[in-house]
Amino acid sequence: MARKRLKEHAGSARADDMPTVPIEVHRASTSFDSRKTSIPRHGDIEPLLRHARKAVTQGFGLWARFSTKLVRRWGWFPKVEPYAGYGTDDYARLVCRTVMAPGGSRSGELMRGIRGMLAVPAAGVRVKIEIDGVPVNSVQVGVSEVYDRYDTSREISSAYAISDSAGYLDLVAERGNTPGVHHVSYQVAGRRKVDSELFVVAERAKVGIITDVDDTIMVTHAPSPVKAAYNLLLLNPKKRSTVPGMSALFTRLSDMLPDAPFFYLSTSPWNVESSIRNFIAEQGYPAGPLLLRDLDPRPKAFIPTGVEHKLEFAEQLMEDFPDMRFILIGDDGQKDPVTYATIARRYPGRVLAIAIRELSPKEASPLAEVAGLTATQPMPVTDVPVFTGTTGSNIMKTMLPYLRHTLGLESAKSE
Repeated sequence: MARKRLKEHAGSARADDMPTVPIEVHRASTSFDSRKTSIPRHGDIEPLLRHARKAVTQGFGLWARFSTKLVRRWGWFPKVEPYAGYGTDDYARLVCRTVMAPGGSRSGELMRGIRGMLAVPAAGVRVKIEIDGVPVNSVQVGVSEVYDRYDTSREISSAYAISDSAGYLDLVAERGNTPGVHHVSYQVAGRRKVDSELFVVAERAKVGIITDVDDTIMVTHAPSPVKAAYNLLLLNPKKRSTVPGMSALFTRLSDMLPDAPFFYLSTSPWNVESSIRNFIAEQGYPAGPLLLRDLDPRPKAFIPTGVEHKLEFAEQLMEDFPDMRFILIGDDGQKDPVTYATIARRYPGRVLAIAIRELSPKEASPLAEVAGLTATQPMPVTDVPVFTGTTGSNIMKTMLPYLRHTLGLESAKSE
């Protein structure tokens, strides 16, 4: 994810300035790219964390090498899985992954999570990129990952970007684009171009929505590891259930705030991006970029926690859009209350409202109902108004009138 310093590197040119001139891009970086910030200091257990990280990293490397050799024997070769990005007035963030696949495989296919999780990374693959038909030139040098050995023998053309050892490309394009939806194409040798959307946020947008996915808009039973694993890995993605009333709430928010961008934040890995994106489209939620995470321990943290992941992206959005106020939507099953309260404290005046969907005891834990529990997480302690409810309809009844009054939209249609 691009950090605040990336804005200093991003150019201020616009899409209509000499459109035939290639767009320069460079690697995005995160606060997790530094080992100092990635591994918390826990005294005596720090050596244990180091050894655990090393073991997982080595295990991943062995699996990647073995699986790559195996699928090459089957005739598989690299393809690109493109992910939707977002842009500002200064730059655009582009994300994709190169993986091994058979000749007839199509990118973005809807598949069960287990297939996505077992995708074989294609490391060091040259990817040609275009934004609305304008070619992208890479200014990268060597391999991006902090923990990978630098390869001095690699000759890299600026016309290509090179995926890292996990197959990922996370790039910052040094040019802004006009507000709206743009198209990014990716191509590797032997494959056709594949496209993804680039959501460029309008400068006039003064309110944005940051929303969790798991158990906020899509039923996943995240607090229950067994149910969550089944829903993520084995459940037919077409059978995923929406949280009652949340689609209606999001539609009303979109109607009330037509310029507001929606950012979908999830602790799920990029491997299941196509499944979540298909769900958002099928259930009628407003389109917007997905902000997921990478479970490979090398480019980022040693499997960062959900709280770290959400804070990372929320802080970046705060920096990307300094004049924007945000509505934060989540649930009480994965520490969203404390996470959102932390964001509100760090950025006074930037959080307009917080909406927390309350999980039922059955959703919270298989034993919650027996134990008589009613909530998984306490509501956040903050000066920002917090609206709660078990469904989107419950939240809508209280939050929308407040937003209309606060934003001066009293003339809008009454509920």
